[in-house]
Amino acid sequence: MSDDAEMGILARRRIEAGVIKPIYETLVAHLGKAQAQALIGEAIAKTAVAAGRDFAAREPGGADLRSFAELQRLWTQDDALEVTVLRADEAAFSYDVHRCRYAEMYHAMGLGEIGHLLSCNRDYGFIEGYDPNATLTRTSTLMSGGSCCDFRYAAKPDGAKAEAEAKSEE
Repeated sequence: MSDDAEMGILARRRIEAGVIKPIYETLVAHLGKAQAQALIGEAIAKTAVAAGRDFAAREPGGADLRSFAELQRLWTQDDALEVTVLRADEAAFSYDVHRCRYAEMYHAMGLGEIGHLLSCNRDYGFIEGYDPNATLTRTSTLMSGGSCCDFRYAAKPDGAKAEAEAKSEE
């Protein structure tokens, strides 16, 4: 599939949620809500890191915050997010999300209680896999009732970059 025709993330998440919902419900019935959420969260976190690595491997010039910012079209495709970009350069990619159709979709599907596991928490693992030299700080999400999602990606200081690179090579 070419980059121009690549399926947007919202469409992917809808398909995944349809598969995960009966699995989650079965886990809740057998293990309880807390254990079911822990297992779903763990599995999704692992896939997020792997997805980040896969996307990074496709970057001809290497993965960094600039190339990451260019990928955001996949997350915003299909009017999935209404965002205000605050900064996009080699040192930082910062933006606020004012409307999130991911959150709306999970609530409509009856999965609002795990929507953060299915989407929001992926962001940390994805950037870890995509660019180990970057960090994400977020203090609020629409999914959790916040007034916006405040994404603040930043390049690590040089000392932390060397440590991240060494860790990713292990």
